[in-house]
Amino acid sequence: MRISSSVAVLAFAAALAGGAAAQAQTAQAQTAPAFDAARISEDIRVLSDDSFEGRGIATPAEQKVIDYLSRQYAAAGFAPGGENGGWTQAVGLNRFTVSNVSGQLKLGDWSQSLTQGQEVTMTTRLPSNGVDLKDAPLVFVGYGISAPERQWNDFKTDVRGKVIVVLVNDADFEDPSLNTFGGEAMTYYGRWTYKFEEAARQGAAGVLIVHETKPASYGWTTVANSWGVPQFDIVRADPSAERVAMEGWIQRDLAVDLFRRAGLDFEQEKIKARSRDFQPVELKGATLDARMDVKSERIVTHNVVAKLEGSTHPDETILYTGHWDHIGMGEPDANGDRIFNGAIDNASGTAALLEMSRQWSAGPRPERTIVMISFTGEESGLLGSEFYAANPLYPLEKTVGGFNIDSAAVFGRMNKLGVTGYGHSELDEPVIAAAAAQGRGFVGDAGAAAGIYFRSDHFPLAKKGVPMAYLSSTGEFVDAPIEPRLARAADYRANRYHQAADEWEADWDYSGMLQDLDVMFKVGQDLANSRTWPEWKSGSEFGPERAKSAAQRR
Repeated sequence: MRISSSVAVLAFAAALAGGAAAQAQTAQAQTAPAFDAARISEDIRVLSDDSFEGRGIATPAEQKVIDYLSRQYAAAGFAPGGENGGWTQAVGLNRFTVSNVSGQLKLGDWSQSLTQGQEVTMTTRLPSNGVDLKDAPLVFVGYGISAPERQWNDFKTDVRGKVIVVLVNDADFEDPSLNTFGGEAMTYYGRWTYKFEEAARQGAAGVLIVHETKPASYGWTTVANSWGVPQFDIVRADPSAERVAMEGWIQRDLAVDLFRRAGLDFEQEKIKARSRDFQPVELKGATLDARMDVKSERIVTHNVVAKLEGSTHPDETILYTGHWDHIGMGEPDANGDRIFNGAIDNASGTAALLEMSRQWSAGPRPERTIVMISFTGEESGLLGSEFYAANPLYPLEKTVGGFNIDSAAVFGRMNKLGVTGYGHSELDEPVIAAAAAQGRGFVGDAGAAAGIYFRSDHFPLAKKGVPMAYLSSTGEFVDAPIEPRLARAADYRANRYHQAADEWEADWDYSGMLQDLDVMFKVGQDLANSRTWPEWKSGSEFGPERAKSAAQRR
């Protein structure tokens, strides 16, 4: 990531650090937040209760979420911030429900039946009544990347009508020293969303991403659960230009066997794929049959929006965001549980927004408007935030910046603050200074190899030029006993993330989460009562978009 030592950045940090003290001596004193762990716990408990059925979007549970959030925001003292004086913003999507999924790999006399959720996951986000690929040839295209600015092209062959087999992450993951994609930190080219998008641009009939736990940053169970439920997409003018007929993942062991039968060594081909000179490889004689019935329907889901209008500059907004949705209900796990409660992901972040709103209302009215957005559709590809970024209720040109909260800390205090996307925006310095005041250091690349920066709702806003901070506790636990905290965190990553076991627990320790909220509140408070407009640092790819509207922020 990029690090700037410019005078402008230092001046910005100093302005926020010192400006608050000066303002405290004037008409509007700053207030110290008093976040309440018990209230946060209760909000998480309610939102992740079985009665909310995993908070699937466009299900009966959605209205329960909307009702609960709007009541809590109102009780906190916030006003409706959505369309037509209401609490919501309608988000139009297409929903795709697949059934009767079947598939078969064939090569000579060998064939392998494919069972949904076991050897593969297959779905579609292309409106139709069904998918029926017959004898589709397979071609390995490495990481499936076309990046002219990096002199990189994995598509040196015509893949129209074929199913491409691709690796997850990008070419630097296995060997960061190559530095062709920025080293260890994943670029957007490494995300599964990009793989599917590029396949459509290349005219492929389908995609099979080879699942490997380390480069994906999650296990096969997460893939099976996430892709075994209805999928969603924004409504597109020309879907066939942006979506392939079949989007899928394949288990690594099966991919290795398939390559072997085609006369290829999977590991050797992976090594070749790390080079700009890589040549796509046809899996000679190998074909895929894939069939599924598709129910495609237009649905409406909702972002929930609340506001506290500014006293002096109400047209200038500061955002606090997090997604209310999870993946709903799916196939039963080993315990027969089919409700994906999503307590940590992301009832915790949603509860954090509610608690943050209570603190904003408890103090003096800020000069700028504070807007809380509980986004829909994050689990389906950041769709609620993508929709808002394209259809903002508050002009992005006058949006000062914001803070995104996803999967908040519930296992205790940690000695550092993770600043995801560090080096991009001038929000870095004040949040690091606020953490330092708590005795904490910071980590600027937490989750970078897993592409965390591209995996939550701040990203669509950043692409539109809005400086967004995505913060979380990281480093080492500081309160004894340490080992049980480490074990719970590891258990969550291995056995609960995107699984039915992500359920509320009464004994969670919110002390780390409260520290993170304190940082976001205090930096937001300084911004809300200043004339400061944080900018993107030199070299950030998000800067040019912001620069287009610079004249509106003078």
